Amino acid sequence: MHGLGASTPLWSVIPFALMLGGIAVMPLALSHWWESNRNRALYTAAVSLPIALWLLFVDSSALAHSMLEYVSFLVLLGSLYVIAGGIHVSGDLEGTPGRNASLLALGAVLANFVGTTGASMLLIRTLLRTNKQRKNNAHIPFFFILIVSNCGGLLTPLGDPPLFLGYLRGVPFTWTLGLAPYWLLAVGYLVALFWVVDRRAHALETRETLARDRAEAVPVRVRGAINVVYLAGVIAAVFLPSPWRELVMVGMALLSLRAAPREARDANGFTWAPIVEVAILFAGIFVTMVPALALLEARGDELGLAQPWQFFLVTGALSSVLDNAPTYLTFLSAAQALQLPADVVGVPATFLTAISLGAVFMGANTYIGNGPNFMVKAIAEESGYRMPLFFGYALQAIAVLTPVYVLIGAWLALR
Repeated sequence: MHGLGASTPLWSVIPFALMLGGIAVMPLALSHWWESNRNRALYTAAVSLPIALWLLFVDSSALAHSMLEYVSFLVLLGSLYVIAGGIHVSGDLEGTPGRNASLLALGAVLANFVGTTGASMLLIRTLLRTNKQRKNNAHIPFFFILIVSNCGGLLTPLGDPPLFLGYLRGVPFTWTLGLAPYWLLAVGYLVALFWVVDRRAHALETRETLARDRAEAVPVRVRGAINVVYLAGVIAAVFLPSPWRELVMVGMALLSLRAAPREARDANGFTWAPIVEVAILFAGIFVTMVPALALLEARGDELGLAQPWQFFLVTGALSSVLDNAPTYLTFLSAAQALQLPADVVGVPATFLTAISLGAVFMGANTYIGNGPNFMVKAIAEESGYRMPLFFGYALQAIAVLTPVYVLIGAWLALR
């Protein structure tokens, strides 16, 4: 897109800013109006159609390439959402600190195979049921968002949407496995901190509460386990070339809908609304980001970003308040414009590491930083848990994660 970037006017990035700004602001400013997918579609069309028409005349191939990426992105998310939605984990375990920490660690691992959204939907209700008898339990969904809905999904392109977009742009599938030390740092620290906090909270419970928790324990039961086979099919399909990749993924999702037991999906309260929302909003994002990315590829060196730690902080800061997937692509394009030694997709490996860590980890800083965050919040509140308000959550999340950010930033500054 270098040719497009050289001739693209600055005004063409306004729709991209409006799309990302709308996603960040509308749920807060016009929450009731924004709840409707019809209204989201109206906003998306109003913002993105002018740019789509302009691109058809200026560079239709750039628009077509972006739409192909959109289809691949949506097919992966949609197939994981449909298949994971057909697996229901029931039961009510005794809510001990060790068991809770184990469930969070399990969720962090699962996030790399079924995505942060899939892992969140699989485990959040089980964790909430396990601790519903306790009085001191408000910290549990908070840590779940940090660990399972965000930091856990760092190791594969399946884990978090920005990493899959990187894969579509040429990042090798196994490259993210090299981020394992950072994953261990963040997940290990968060699980250990959770255990300390939960142990203190558990010690404050009355004997009657703990006795009731033990008495009401119900063994875990998994319904819809056949969907694990379909999940394996989706994972295998990632390595296929397009369009076979997308066709196999769609086939796995259809098999899940057709052949898997419906009881599990019903027990999960499965609806199409969340994935329809993703489809609508990301259609607008993939259209409007074309000129923005082209400009960054051509003029990204003018932003003044020259060090990996700067990319980590700026990518992370914007991922906190905007969607982390387009933020990842935005700063990947900016890094490519620096024309530094190209270890991976036109950038040094350290720069790609910084961008990946910022997008994945700092998506946990607010409820709107990553898709599963608000979903977990809503499910927890529906189950009777007290969740902090928007800014209260943000302050707590940043405070808890600051040691991780400082260590990563210091390490990147020394590279």
